[in-house]
Amino acid sequence: MHLLLALPAPAKLNLFLHVTGRRADGYHELQTAYALIELADWLDFERRTDGTIVRDGDLIGRVEEDLAVRAAHALQQASGTSLGATISVTKRIPAGSGLGGGSSDAATALIALNRLWDLNLPRAELSAMGLQLGADVPFFLHGHHAFAEGIGERLTTIELPATWFAIVWPQLHVSTREIFSDAGLTRNSKVTKIADFSAVAADAAGNLDLPSSLVNDLEPVARRRYPIIDEAIKRLERFGAARMTGSGSAVFITARSREQAELAVADMPSGWRTWVVRQLVEHPLAVW
Repeated sequence: MHLLLALPAPAKLNLFLHVTGRRADGYHELQTAYALIELADWLDFERRTDGTIVRDGDLIGRVEEDLAVRAAHALQQASGTSLGATISVTKRIPAGSGLGGGSSDAATALIALNRLWDLNLPRAELSAMGLQLGADVPFFLHGHHAFAEGIGERLTTIELPATWFAIVWPQLHVSTREIFSDAGLTRNSKVTKIADFSAVAADAAGNLDLPSSLVNDLEPVARRRYPIIDEAIKRLERFGAARMTGSGSAVFITARSREQAELAVADMPSGWRTWVVRQLVEHPLAVW
């Protein structure tokens, strides 16, 4: 009998991202607020008895560097299972956009294979494994909008008002390592308390309202290195406070309605990709 699973891997937005320090091991201390959104990759999993991991579907880069494949190998090694899997990915989240596609794929792979291989490992153990793959992976395993600290692994669930987002991706792949290693990156932002973020997250009408003090510290570096990101932000900020997500290159605004969000992305250059999406209530696999 073939055992199959078909599961989503949703994207994220960083509502703000502050770099508050740099550790001795080279990692950066961060504070950010993550929001889960409707845009998602889809992953199909088929259990194999020969122990091999086979990668099918859309692939960006080399198989051995694919985060879903790396997650599968990490889970195999940690559990000692003799089982394998065929993993087929349908990519809808562009790589190098700051929307977290690779990390979300890894999280979904850990959740799916934990069930497909009958391992029953607790989510906390999967998160510790995921952190070795990427700083965003624990968030997707957390399963809810979250305020994150440390290198992204200390997560506190937050509530966000219902929100529409207008997102623009100017077809540019940005290297996270490149942005974080830039000498011009600000690494001493003032620490924000989660209570302070929660207090300003919604305006009087109940809409998501992000104050100008909550910015993305990576954005000035990315705008300087890639003028097309600067252009995308300037185009969007005609309709609201535009921000870059993650290390780029996608940028977004919050909107009070679908109509406002659609208007914001209606006149973007040919070749750029746009989305009008809502936030998720929670990760589709949060209770698995």
